[in-house]
Order: sequence, then C-alpha cells, then structure tokens
Amino acid sequence: MHASDRLLLCFIINNVYLHVCVCFQLSGSVMTMYSADFANVEVQGSIQFSINYVQRLREFHIFVAECRDLAAVDPKRGRSDPYVKSYLAPDKANLGKRKTSVKKKTLNPTFNEILRYRVRMEYLRTQTLILSVWHHDTFGKNSFLGEVDVELSKWDFDHTQMNYLALKARTTPTLAPSNDRGEMKLAIRFLPQIIHSEGLCSTGEIHIWVKECKNLPLIRATIDPYVKCFVLPDTSRKSRQKTRVLRRTVDPVFNHTMVYDGIREADLTEACVELTVWDRDRLASNLLGGLRLGTGTGRSYGAVVDWMDSSPYEVALWERMMATPNEWVEAVLPLRMLNSAKTAFK
Repeated sequence: MHASDRLLLCFIINNVYLHVCVCFQLSGSVMTMYSADFANVEVQGSIQFSINYVQRLREFHIFVAECRDLAAVDPKRGRSDPYVKSYLAPDKANLGKRKTSVKKKTLNPTFNEILRYRVRMEYLRTQTLILSVWHHDTFGKNSFLGEVDVELSKWDFDHTQMNYLALKARTTPTLAPSNDRGEMKLAIRFLPQIIHSEGLCSTGEIHIWVKECKNLPLIRATIDPYVKCFVLPDTSRKSRQKTRVLRRTVDPVFNHTMVYDGIREADLTEACVELTVWDRDRLASNLLGGLRLGTGTGRSYGAVVDWMDSSPYEVALWERMMATPNEWVEAVLPLRMLNSAKTAFK
C-alpha cells in the first residue's frame, strides 16, 4: 500500500470513529449495543423451564433448563447461538431483564441456569413473565427466535415442575407500562452569573433541590430508595450526582441539593435535567421511576434525541425556572417510567 493510500485509509477510519463518538455523546440515551431483528427467522421449537417463589429469600426464581428444535439463523450450517432473556411486564424497565449465557452453534441448547428477581409476591402477582429466545450476533443484529409468556396473577406457585411450552412469534407489543410510580417534590433555580471572590463572573449554575418522594412503588417487602441526577447530554461520571440511600420507606425525605456549574443561558433550551429514583438492592439497583426537566423539543444541540421528552408538567416547571432567574420554583411532579440515560453507574 502506498503512503498516500495509507494516509487516506487512516483519515477515513478516524472520521468514522469521530462520527460514532459524537453521535453517541449527543444521543445520551440507553441503547442496546446491537439492534434486534424480529423477522429474520421463522419461529419454531420449544422451551423447558420451571418457576418458583422462595419465601425465605423473597426471590422469584426462573430455572431455564433447555430449548429444543430452534430455528437456524445460519440455515446452511443448521445452527444458531441462542440465549434466553426474561422480563417482568408491564414494568419491563422496573426490575430489568435477566439473561442466560449464550450457547454456541446449536439448535438444542441446554442452559440449566437460574434467573433471579428479588420481588415481593404481591407485586409479582401483578406481572406477566416473558421468556424470549434470541440468537446472539457479535457484530450484527440479534435475531428473535420466539417467546412465551406466563400470567403470574393466575399461576399456582405450588407447581414447581417443568413446563414445556412452544415458542411463539411476537405479534403485538406487550402490555402497556404502569403509570403509578409515585411523585417527587422538588425545587430548581438558575443563577445566570456567579461572582467569584476574585470579582470575576463565570457561567451560570443550576441548583436542584430534591425534597421528598411519596408513594413509591413497593416492588419488594421493603425498598431503600435514592435519587440519581444527570444534566443531559452529559452522562459522564462527573455529571452524575446522587442523594443518600434511605432505608425501608416508600416516602423518603431527602432534602438534598445538587449544583451544576458551567451552564449558560443558551444551554437551557438544549440541556435536560434527568432525575431517576432507584431502589438499592443487594442484587442490583432497580429503577422505580423518574422525570426529565427540559423543553421537551426532542432535539439537543441540533441532534434528534429520545431523552428530550419532558411531559407538559415537567416543561412547565422548566419554563418557570427560565422566566425567573435566581429564584426557586417548586412543584410536585408525577414520576414516570423511562429509560435512564445512564445505567452503567448505579
């Protein structure tokens, strides 16, 4: 390869890398690293599993035994790389997904793995278990191989034997998410200019005073809530701020103020404050609900973003803040289920 060709190749690679990084930073939303394909293969085969509620641990256990006669994503070689994923619906994002390991080059994978949820029985009775089977593609789209659903409100939990169910295609979206997430009382203010001791003016600050939450969803016997904040599109560790964790309460009083500096007045129409409420569990932190304070335009610094989706109540509080600089504005806002813009640091 000539020197000029090598230079051109490096230029192309560097520009592609820069474009990917910029797009990711501006998007600021939770994305699956590889997209999913629901129509790549025709669904066939079955799944073998059992479910059990362990009262002593207050845990819901799903024992995934095996799958049989799955569709072949690679029909020439007659194989797939399957794994099983579980959700509790309608609140898919609430307790999150669980996954088995990937079994390579087989249409009859044996898993023998337990997927665990720490959840109280009363809440579990309001959910539907969804077990879906996927082909894992390292460099492309994960392919949907089929799913089954179990309505837990009618399930006999004394039945712990194996279940053999035929996989079915996904024809319609699963149940609509629940809106009963509780509420948050908070106040915010924007200080356009901060005077330092040297007499110099800097850019402004946003102050977020998280006062309390009420009626949080009791997804376990007891919950230990805390609040996490980002000012999007920045989802770095530096942007993340958190309240302390309060134990065993659905009505936590935080009285915690978070301060973000380096904010210009022009940024107020481009940025968005995301506040999410989490339950700190020994297994994982579970998202209880959240809100986003911003203009709700769907755009940020010229890019289309899914997190600029503030509700009318959230927009109204943000606009009151912009209209009255240096003054606190307060509201009680309903929490809603949303995809947190950053789940890596809980």
